[in-house]
Amino acid sequence: MRVYVPLTPAGLADAHRRGELGPGPLTAYAVTPGLREWYLSDDLEELEYAALGRAAQASLRLLAVDPAAPRRRVVVAVDVPDREAVADPDRGLDPSAVGEVRIGRSVPLAKAAAVHADGADAEAAVAAAAAALGAADQGDEDARFTVDGADDHELLWYATQEIENVLAELG
Repeated sequence: MRVYVPLTPAGLADAHRRGELGPGPLTAYAVTPGLREWYLSDDLEELEYAALGRAAQASLRLLAVDPAAPRRRVVVAVDVPDREAVADPDRGLDPSAVGEVRIGRSVPLAKAAAVHADGADAEAAVAAAAAALGAADQGDEDARFTVDGADDHELLWYATQEIENVLAELG
């Protein structure tokens, strides 16, 4: 199963240094029954893109609580055995948990299929979105518009061999 692990630039640097994502349990996003129902599509590519988007939102949340982090979302796509990516049945109807899975152990970075990260052009929008996240969660529509503005920036795709270059670019 392909899962999408949200990180910050520092989290990616740590994973690169240690050679693994973790320690477990890891929160990730995947094509779950709940995501299929929420997204209303049978196209696996579209569903995986939706799971990537959910992970990007989770990365934004990680950035919001780390003011020193460079304002760029990071997601690592990793392949794990289906049985290791477990959705919490008690949170199946929770809109904030759509597509969320837990992986009980660390995952070798060698299992990564790709790294997705914001380009430099997204920094201002991601910074504004991270700053507005709390107000958006409280129902402020202007703040929600600002948070949604980060989604206007597509995450760039990088091969795992490019992680050192990605880290250099992320600062």
